[in-house]
Amino acid sequence: MSYELVIFDNDGVLVDSEPLSNRVLAEYLTELGYPTTVEDSYRDFMGSAAHRIHDVIAERYDGAKLPDGFDELFHARVFAAFAEELTAVHGAETLLKELRQRSVPYCLASSAHHTWIRTALDLTGLRGHLAEKRIFSAQDVGIGKPAPDLFLYAARTLGADPARCLVLEDSVNGVLAARAAGMDVYGYTALTDPAKLLAAGATGLIADLAEVPALLG
Repeated sequence: MSYELVIFDNDGVLVDSEPLSNRVLAEYLTELGYPTTVEDSYRDFMGSAAHRIHDVIAERYDGAKLPDGFDELFHARVFAAFAEELTAVHGAETLLKELRQRSVPYCLASSAHHTWIRTALDLTGLRGHLAEKRIFSAQDVGIGKPAPDLFLYAARTLGADPARCLVLEDSVNGVLAARAAGMDVYGYTALTDPAKLLAAGATGLIADLAEVPALLG
């Protein structure tokens, strides 16, 4: 198929942030009295908007509420880890350059906040490859993945038919969101069990971003 738009998830697809953010989140929740391993964090929160952390804690701990300022302090801790350790995913910059050279339209659509997205792009040197009008956050639609709203909003804003969009995702929630939006979606298997991505409806799988150009014909 000839795609009108390639949509990238950010965390785990363009920037290698998932190990850092999930480590920080697990440590912070455990510190607050909600024992959480990094594996728990991947399972419960990867690919979700920030509000899911609050929802899960409330569900599991009889309506417990995280302290005021939780999101702000969590982000501050993550950004500190980013500043020390964050890198781009292998092949991300090369792929974005190739898409631009081939005049293939692309954008980013992430459940993370706009500040989180831009901090990660700035620190990894990828910001220059994404124009402001091509960066979309769950903040723009009020709900994160697995709801399809974010992907549909990105396609509508950029004038693309959802059925002619290709999404690159590394989480089950991201795959579910793309399929609900009626888009093809390839699961990036660096951190997620390929079987889980396929079970969620992934059109196919990639193990390396270098495989993406071949998907575009």
